[in-house]
Amino acid sequence: MKSAIKKVVIAGGGTAGWMAAAALTKLMGKHIEVVLVESDDIGTVGVGEATIPTLHIFHRLLGLKEQDVMAATNATFKLGINFENWHDVGKDYLHSFGFLGKDCWACGFQHFWLKGKQQGLVSEIGDYCTEHLAARQGRFAILPNQDYNHAYHMDASLYAKFLRKMAEANGLIRIEGKITDVQLHSSNGYIKALELENGELIEGDLFIDCTGFRALLIEQTLNTGFDDWSHYLPCDSAIAVQTKSVNTPLAYTRSIARESGWQWRIPLQNRTGNGFVFCSKYMTDEQAIDTLMANIEGEPLNKPRVIKFKTGSRRQHWNKNCVAVGLSSGFLEPLESTSIHLIQRSIVRLMQQFPSQGIDQTDINEFNQQIKLEMDNIRDFIILHYKVTDREDSRFWRYCKNMPIPSSLQHRIDMFSQSGKVYKYGNELFGESSWIQVMMGQGIMPKEYHPIVDMMEKDELASFLNNIKSTAKRKVETLPPHFDFINHYCKSNIV
Repeated sequence: MKSAIKKVVIAGGGTAGWMAAAALTKLMGKHIEVVLVESDDIGTVGVGEATIPTLHIFHRLLGLKEQDVMAATNATFKLGINFENWHDVGKDYLHSFGFLGKDCWACGFQHFWLKGKQQGLVSEIGDYCTEHLAARQGRFAILPNQDYNHAYHMDASLYAKFLRKMAEANGLIRIEGKITDVQLHSSNGYIKALELENGELIEGDLFIDCTGFRALLIEQTLNTGFDDWSHYLPCDSAIAVQTKSVNTPLAYTRSIARESGWQWRIPLQNRTGNGFVFCSKYMTDEQAIDTLMANIEGEPLNKPRVIKFKTGSRRQHWNKNCVAVGLSSGFLEPLESTSIHLIQRSIVRLMQQFPSQGIDQTDINEFNQQIKLEMDNIRDFIILHYKVTDREDSRFWRYCKNMPIPSSLQHRIDMFSQSGKVYKYGNELFGESSWIQVMMGQGIMPKEYHPIVDMMEKDELASFLNNIKSTAKRKVETLPPHFDFINHYCKSNIV
């Protein structure tokens, strides 16, 4: 017989644990008891400081004001990611949020732009997107009735603290202690309790594994299995270091491709987050640290630390009465800032399918299927950056250029290369504008455009394109400098 879920136990804190705690206590706390177990002696990864626009959905659910979150987390605005040296050394492009141009019922804007390019009527495709222009010009503001096509650079540890305060105010019980063992029910193999170092048992009905790469519950205890994607995404290590700010914060993340990996540069209000993601097969930790430290700006605020990881996904993100959230569920490197998004989606999906009357396998199956589709989509999108490149200047890039890729990604590449067509399927994260910007940025220029564009005469097409471009330009010209708006809207008191 199924048992009603009355008590949820979250194992681990960090970004994942405190996002789960804040959401469950705020939205379901009247009906369930929520307990979080963490140890101050166990550190968190906590380097993910860039987000994507979907975080607005989570904040609206929790009733959070954007200004409050940003001021508390030392945040700046993010309008996209600038990819430097990815297509080839010395070639850059910006993957911006927002939408490119204006579509019609039969085809996307890229088809109009492609014909315009043939006829010498266009500039770069980003000129037809407000967010793209604003990012390049360093301008931003929140306007009335504005689409939420912006994200944030934030301090992940401060974000966890902000959410902890909220969760505890809503009734969360936090228990300090190291988990030394996990007890199972003998009848069905479900998790019964967490045993702490002091001998205390924390029993629950539903357990959320936020123990990071250790995956203490979902893998070490339940042996769920892991699909390794390192043959598609060979980077397996990262170096992280923080520096003092020396320049006005940009409104985008920088991703700078290096010989055997890539460097991130994330501007917060009073410091900069830096890191280097690399493949240990082609570079030692010492070489990676030297590479990163030779390419930072500003005085380091901490010693660089090495983080080891394996890209891939759990075969089940929900197994028995355990749901893995965050790094315990799998890992996709932070190239497109999707880590916090995946935490958010797992939490929201769990609440949408919450087993209040007891756990049902059909709910588990649906949850896992939805997560798999989203993970596969994000995986393919990240692989695209590595695979479609003209770089052959190192063993790492030669491997990436020639490596086999999933058939799902090959189909997208082939379709866009030939006809310029790109589609978003169902609830996939990355939409058409994202795929277009990255595929073109990486060097794919379609051979054809949709024939409906030929219904326009040259003068009509020129007018159509110029109107979109000039509208975006006028809108951006009304915006203040990015950092001026931050100081007015959400200035942090953090020194």
